[in-house]
Amino acid sequence: MSPSPIRVGVIGVGWGSLVQVPAFRMVPAFDVVALCSRQRERVTAAGERLGITDVSTDWTEFVARDDLDLISVCTPVDLHCEQVLAAIAAGKHVLVEKPLALHSGQTAEMLAAADAAGVRHAVCFEGRWEPTRLRIWESIASGHLGVPYLASGQATADYWHPVRGLQSEWMYRRDEGGGYLMGMASHDIDFMCALFGEPVAVCADVRTTVTERLRDDGTMLQVDADDTSALLLRMANGMLVTITTTAVALGRADRAFDAFGSAGSVLFRGPLLGEGTVELRAGRAGQDGMVDVPLHDRMPASGAELPRRRSASAIRALALMLEDWLPAFDGKATVVPTLVDGHRVQRVVDAAIRSSAGEGWVTLET
Repeated sequence: MSPSPIRVGVIGVGWGSLVQVPAFRMVPAFDVVALCSRQRERVTAAGERLGITDVSTDWTEFVARDDLDLISVCTPVDLHCEQVLAAIAAGKHVLVEKPLALHSGQTAEMLAAADAAGVRHAVCFEGRWEPTRLRIWESIASGHLGVPYLASGQATADYWHPVRGLQSEWMYRRDEGGGYLMGMASHDIDFMCALFGEPVAVCADVRTTVTERLRDDGTMLQVDADDTSALLLRMANGMLVTITTTAVALGRADRAFDAFGSAGSVLFRGPLLGEGTVELRAGRAGQDGMVDVPLHDRMPASGAELPRRRSASAIRALALMLEDWLPAFDGKATVVPTLVDGHRVQRVVDAAIRSSAGEGWVTLET
């Protein structure tokens, strides 16, 4: 007899309904049974699209329900801490979207509460399970680089270029968790730490290049969240990591990754999101140049068909992450990012902001 599925309640029906629910449904051990959103019209519409009739607008009651085992938090960043703490207090396991919180004080509080309660917790850095990153992760973990010397990551997009329309206004406000250091660079920070371990110091320049945007009604939106950042990370293993991110690169939507070590190197160039031309190459000492490396072909074990839409790659990656999370519910170790990883990333983000404000190299306290 198969064990009962883990009953999931999702708070937030934007990314939650677009990516999270389809990803959970590709892993039979999970069962999304209820949705919650502050807006009755949105949660009702999402429930109708997804075939979920149990919908709610009161998250405080939602997280305390006896018929839910796991709460997935997909709400705006400034709500994460309060909602996660309430879910943990109710004895629920938690899955939290990134950015995890507004600052490392909140992430530390969330982590301490989860550890004290003994619940399972994870953060949606599902980018680790993308076909390119999963291949790179496995390769470096197997020792391809030898002693790592240097790694660099770059993400470029034009989301905030003046020729583009406005995104959701909260994204332009630092006090609401906006900006691309949190929104995009956080994935690269997490991936670098997954590959190379703990960072010990950060030096950065974090900028708001376009400081105001014209709304459709003719009023001006003041912007204080970042659109561009460049980070230097000193790692505990002695290597250097660089991460650059911008959302004002006209006509661009791509990523790059390079890593070099005593025994080998890795190179990746590809699209920022979705499908497109990918270059993944690797070299080894004694080898004549770089050779092409196939992308990882892992698919969810259920064999469920991916939806045919732009978000399919994110759904696939999250489904694979959820599969790898399952042993945690039996008390076993997994490689899935937890609140520990989310807290680490937030500490790097906070240090980068302090560094850019004039502190230079900022040491990360253990």
